[in-house]
Amino acid sequence: MSRRLTGWLGLLLCGLCWLGLATPAWAEADAAPNPPSAKVIEAIAELRQKALIATNRGQFAQAEAYWSQLIEYGPEDAALWSNRGNVRLGQNLLEAALEDYNQAVRLAPDQADAYLNRGVALEGLGRWQAAVADYTQVLAINPEDAAAYNNRGNAKAGLADWQGALADYQKAVALDPKFAFARVNAALANYQLGHTEAALDEFRKLTRRYPNFADARAALTVVLWAEGQPGEAESNWVAVMGLDGRYRDLNWVRQVRRWPPAMVEALDRFLHL
Repeated sequence: MSRRLTGWLGLLLCGLCWLGLATPAWAEADAAPNPPSAKVIEAIAELRQKALIATNRGQFAQAEAYWSQLIEYGPEDAALWSNRGNVRLGQNLLEAALEDYNQAVRLAPDQADAYLNRGVALEGLGRWQAAVADYTQVLAINPEDAAAYNNRGNAKAGLADWQGALADYQKAVALDPKFAFARVNAALANYQLGHTEAALDEFRKLTRRYPNFADARAALTVVLWAEGQPGEAESNWVAVMGLDGRYRDLNWVRQVRRWPPAMVEALDRFLHL
């Protein structure tokens, strides 16, 4: 059983989910074949509770310490390595997270979550081809995994394979029509490919359905401005600034949110005009 967070650990729990990207999976440990003593069971249960609470609160350094202690109790449990990798990812300790995911893959090579999580770390390191390979492995195990399609689209975007990225985003949307980040990613890819009308139509739909979705509204602003509709663009921009001021930062949009080059260029023109 596993639980998933949207985006890079929920944009690293409100810092990375803009990637739509990357979706680490939280795994639950399997029962040990030889049950430990009651005292050890109690200690493990307490540690696990502390680890989950710290993780959910975004206290990643503390959570890492708890997961590390749990690994000492169960070094053969892939879920523990994967979960520690997630909180290391939350601290932007990408190489350390990758080591944990590698161990999780070695221990559970038939589990999709280990590959999905490792793909997220590889994306963060700019290792796009390796990330594509891991997401493809996820899909070999579970062909209906919408998050893996979305994440593979992100990795293909890193390779500037915009047609391939669009196909993956569209597959993610087909599998999960309510997957808003996959939808906005597909629209962004469409804009990069010159399909302006399709992109604009989707940005409008997303903004109507999710009024507080800053990414879709910021993209709508940029396209409206580029298409000669400054009044509507400016009114949307006011809303964007009330939701997320990071869209003023071109470096953040380019490197963290990873909008396509055509969208970044359009945003640059909007901000400077």
